[in-house]
Amino acid sequence: MKVRVIAVGKIKESYINQGIDEFIKRLQRHTSLEVIEVKDEKISGNLSSSEMNQIKEAEGEKIIEKMDNRSYTIALDPQGKPMSSEGLAKSVGNLQLQGYSSIEFIIGGALGLHEKVRKSADYILSFSHMTFTHQMARLILLEQVYRAFKIMKNEPYHL
Repeated sequence: MKVRVIAVGKIKESYINQGIDEFIKRLQRHTSLEVIEVKDEKISGNLSSSEMNQIKEAEGEKIIEKMDNRSYTIALDPQGKPMSSEGLAKSVGNLQLQGYSSIEFIIGGALGLHEKVRKSADYILSFSHMTFTHQMARLILLEQVYRAFKIMKNEPYHL
C-alpha cells in the first residue's frame, strides 16, 4: 500500500527533521511513501476569526489540489476520533482488503484544517486531547504509520 502525507508548511527544526528522516528510512522497507508539502500562509499578530478562516481556506485549497480521490483520506484534527496503534494497523490492513492501494494523511497548518478539507476526508483522526504543533504531528504520524506496518507483519517494535 502506498502512503501519502500532505502537510502544510516546511519543518524548520533540525531535531524534528532528523526524526522524520529516520522514520521515512524505516518505512521504505514496508511501503512506498510520498511526503507532499504545501506552502503555509503568513500568520500575523492578532487575527480575527474571519482572517483565521481565510488562512485555513487558502491552505485548504492547496491541500485539496494535492489530494488523490482514489486514496482513502485520513485528516488529522484534534476534534477527530482517537485510535490506538493497533487500531490504525487494523484499519490499514482492512483498507488493503477493501481494495485501496493508497492511503493519504492530511496535516493542516498552525491554525488547523478548513472545513472543506475535513469534509473531503474519509476519516478524521485525533492523536490526543493534547495539542501538538503541526510539525510534531508529522513526526508522530510517521512513527505511528511505521508502527502500524510492524504490527501488521507481527514484527516486534522497540526503539
